[in-house]
Amino acid sequence: MKRNESIRKVFEALNWARQFLREKGREENVAHIAMEFCLGMGRTELLANMHRPLNATEFETFQQMIIQHGEGVPIQYVIGYEEFYGRKFHVNEHCLIPRPETEELVLGTITRMKKSFSNQALEVVDIGTGSGVIAITLKLEVPTLHVTATDISTKTLDVAKNNARTLGANIEWVEGDLLTPLIGSKRFDCVVSNPPYIPIGEKENLSVIVKNYEPERALFGGTDGLVYYRKMIEQLPNILKRKALVGFEIGHTQGDAVAKLLLNKFPNAKVEIVKDLNGKQRMVFAFIESM
Repeated sequence: MKRNESIRKVFEALNWARQFLREKGREENVAHIAMEFCLGMGRTELLANMHRPLNATEFETFQQMIIQHGEGVPIQYVIGYEEFYGRKFHVNEHCLIPRPETEELVLGTITRMKKSFSNQALEVVDIGTGSGVIAITLKLEVPTLHVTATDISTKTLDVAKNNARTLGANIEWVEGDLLTPLIGSKRFDCVVSNPPYIPIGEKENLSVIVKNYEPERALFGGTDGLVYYRKMIEQLPNILKRKALVGFEIGHTQGDAVAKLLLNKFPNAKVEIVKDLNGKQRMVFAFIESM
């Protein structure tokens, strides 16, 4: 791409970037995210500095970021972080980029823990932790929790551990496949997970940004998207306490199927299918007693 040295003010650079992204079929709002990163500003401060001149280094950095994203690289991987629950979490190609819907899973879990348990010094485990957003946020929002987090990937766990150190969250990390490394070692009051749940047949319908850059193991859940729910639910009796809460994030068509899997294993469970802020099925919670 030819460098346009005449673009020097913030608003001019943003106009160029929005047009470039529009032509590439990307979200134009990424232009603001990239500019905020380049200048070290928040959105309000950026809006107040639209006529601020950019020096050559600032514009070059901004332009390269926009070009990278135009080629399909997620902007979160370009800038190195994503915000979740008001905190910045480092992300890279070894982990799924956190989504706003998962914030609702965290909030729903906290709300139900406080309602269901009188003692908040609970044992909680996050299965398939990725960048650690669920485990770390739960610990920071409810410091009395004892939080464990698992992941099958060493490199992914390294990302999560780094986030925990940066944010000051004390988490017990366990490497292994789903609940397997926990069986026989500890039992939990609460199990929470955002597993891979996209049916593999839907891969071609996904954005290039998702399917070409985010790790497949964090996206796809087999032919029907339910493989990991089946595995976890089958293992749950081996790690749950007598009274326990289970919370899953799900695909928007999977509520009934996941609820049925839970009820088949725990016939007396109180199961809820919960919609997200967009009105789509997004979470399944089960309160289980006297297994």
